[in-house]
Amino acid sequence: MWYLLALSLSALQFNKKLSVVLLIVTTAIAEYTRIIDVRALTFLGILVIITVIHINFSSKSKILSIMLEILLLLMSVGLMLHVIPGFHNPIILDNVRAGPESRPFSMYYNFDKALIPFVLIICMKSLFRTDKPVPNRLWYWLALAIAVPGLLLIAVASGGLKIEIHHPTWLFQFILANIFFVSLAEEALFRGYLQQRFSSVMPPVLALIIASLLFGILHYAGGSLLVIFSTLAGLIYGLAWMLSGRLWVAVLFHVSLNLCHLLFFTYPAFQHLPF
Repeated sequence: MWYLLALSLSALQFNKKLSVVLLIVTTAIAEYTRIIDVRALTFLGILVIITVIHINFSSKSKILSIMLEILLLLMSVGLMLHVIPGFHNPIILDNVRAGPESRPFSMYYNFDKALIPFVLIICMKSLFRTDKPVPNRLWYWLALAIAVPGLLLIAVASGGLKIEIHHPTWLFQFILANIFFVSLAEEALFRGYLQQRFSSVMPPVLALIIASLLFGILHYAGGSLLVIFSTLAGLIYGLAWMLSGRLWVAVLFHVSLNLCHLLFFTYPAFQHLPF
């Protein structure tokens, strides 16, 4: 089922009809296996109704279009925060340690969060690709690539992380979840939608900063250090989106940072934080 969901998300930018068919099959399997219940199906039914209304009437009424977009945004935020009832995301890793000095953590396959790109593309056709990337040079990309391990080393210097090499047996599950059920959803909301919308009404750099701050705030449960770290990471992902105009490029940087974090540093944090 999860491979079908990942395939559906992979196809969303290039073949929406195929993507939707795969999502319908995935949803049926999810209902059969009790990963979702009637409340989640009701939510998806409402989403279908909103989609039909948006396709048929939003172009005729500016006010209706804005109202539907706000509703879709709120639905996306609800999915991101796991507050939409009816989704029973299975736990894949339960209180595991990446290494002896790493904090234990758990990981889920998030069906609800994975739906965010499907919701946002209804009102943002340019979610995956914009034709207005910032003119860039090779050194821009080299700087961004260096910033990925650089940010993690800053976290080491602050005491939040420690260098620790890992070779977890569950690496494949981690990568699958990170690409499709975490990074793609977060980048769709914060870069593909929010940063792009903000950029249409304010200077792009200010849009980048605001979207990154909101991304950092999303991680408030992990404490102030994680909020700061996530905000700085958001700047990297946002710059990748600005330079390329491609959502998948931002996802690539997001996944690369998370993977680098897991393989070479204490994950998700050093178990003996100095504060």
